[in-house]
Amino acid sequence: MLINWGVKPFSMALLGWLFIGGLFAPLLPADQIESYIAGLILLAAAPCTAMVFVWSNLTRGEPHFTLSQVALNDIIMVFAFGPIVGLLLGMTSITVPWQTLLLSVVLYIVIPLIIAQTVRGAVLKSQGLAGLTRLFDILGPTSLIALLTTLVLLFGFQGEQIVAQPLVILLLAIPILFQVFFNAGLAYWLNRKVGSPHCVAGPSALIGASNFFELAVAAAIALFGFNSGAALATVVGVLIEVPVMLVVAGIVNRSRGWYERGSSIPPTETV
Repeated sequence: MLINWGVKPFSMALLGWLFIGGLFAPLLPADQIESYIAGLILLAAAPCTAMVFVWSNLTRGEPHFTLSQVALNDIIMVFAFGPIVGLLLGMTSITVPWQTLLLSVVLYIVIPLIIAQTVRGAVLKSQGLAGLTRLFDILGPTSLIALLTTLVLLFGFQGEQIVAQPLVILLLAIPILFQVFFNAGLAYWLNRKVGSPHCVAGPSALIGASNFFELAVAAAIALFGFNSGAALATVVGVLIEVPVMLVVAGIVNRSRGWYERGSSIPPTETV
């Protein structure tokens, strides 16, 4: 929770200002620099709520911890995403369109959450747990297809910009990479210091590093426009998230022996 809400958005803002607004500024279009920074902030202000289950499974993470952490993040995101983004954007010269920002939260977090809970409650009441399990079996492939379709459309619509601006893509990827490894490493190390089992530390590190890119992209488009630098920055996050998170998962798995030698509790196995 500390990494997701107390460190990640602010560390990304700092990295954005340091790299995009400072070090790389001469190499980037001057009129898009603030928009790029805004996109990076949007990317980091919302923790991942879907792919985390995949990363947790790859690291043999404790599923109940992962589920509870994602549920908490969903609840906090409803109230914290808008204010955090508004605060960080407001520290730049970017005008914060609060109405559009709040509308994005309602459209992409609140309404889906209400629909999901309504459907879940209705199915449990009419068909019980077996009916809910059948519904999950039906929705599982559908949700995967929807996610892949979203990715294809994103890269399809932004493909021209990606191909035409390889240097911009590379420069935007650098603060994102720093952010992922810094937050994952910090979460992993803190878990080790307090004696969390490895099956909790793994998903904790991955949850601390990954982003809710669907929300970030949608909010960037709603706030700044489809062809904006903010939209491109969030798409770069999508572009590198999967390979980078696989690298982080690999590091977590390979370092398990080191982790448990320094932990204050005995090694545990996840069933």
